[in-house]
Amino acid sequence: MCPRDKLFRGYIDLEIQLREFERCRMLYEKFLEFGPENCVTWMKFAELENLLGDTDRARAIFELAVQQPRLDMPELLWKAYIDFEVALGETELARQLYERLLERTQHVKVWMSFAKFEMGLSHGDSGQDAELNVRLARRIYERANEMLRQLGDKESRVLLLEAWRDFERDASDSQEMQKVMDKMPRRIKKRQKIVSDNGVEEGWEEVFDYIFPEDELARPNLKLLAAAKMWKTQKDNTVDDPPAPAIASEPEPAVDAAPAETTDSGD
Repeated sequence: MCPRDKLFRGYIDLEIQLREFERCRMLYEKFLEFGPENCVTWMKFAELENLLGDTDRARAIFELAVQQPRLDMPELLWKAYIDFEVALGETELARQLYERLLERTQHVKVWMSFAKFEMGLSHGDSGQDAELNVRLARRIYERANEMLRQLGDKESRVLLLEAWRDFERDASDSQEMQKVMDKMPRRIKKRQKIVSDNGVEEGWEEVFDYIFPEDELARPNLKLLAAAKMWKTQKDNTVDDPPAPAIASEPEPAVDAAPAETTDSGD
């Protein structure tokens, strides 16, 4: 924390003790003019408004915060915003925040937090809460697995599948549990070249890789689609030579018939 931050925070704490809340607002606004990327300041400002009972102002502060082009700790800010809505019982708003956050990042921890959020909801009927929560959370895991598969993030995908497996174990659904187990990868060891920043090969190293059953099943279909595409391209590029146009023969010139000779009869 730089000296300016300490000065602002000390000044704000003093005004809070004096219950000069309007001056606190002015100080927070001035503080954020100098450091709009400071997530802790945004969170403290929203927390103050929430303590004062002005939830609309607190929500507006969070909205301004998440729209900043650069933030030093965005994950903490988004979590605070989501927790704020959850504490107010605004379930749908919290769900919308998760969806907005996933438009910015596909981090596996966000997906896992989203699934836990769905599992912890109360829908009014305790007898059906557990079943509905499991379905909602399972849907999040399915979406996350598909997205991480498309991104090719194998490490994150392994973490997700392990969390999904534990989730299904706790849900005591053997059929769904088996579906997740069928998605679990096998770990293999392979060698790869070590290349320096200058492009010089510096030997070999052993690394671990993951082979996912879903990817193996999709590979033959991809080869088939590639072959079909190549065949279509070749077919489109092949143009049959058009038949040569027929040359019309010129008509032979007409031969005039010789006039018949006439003989004069002598008188």
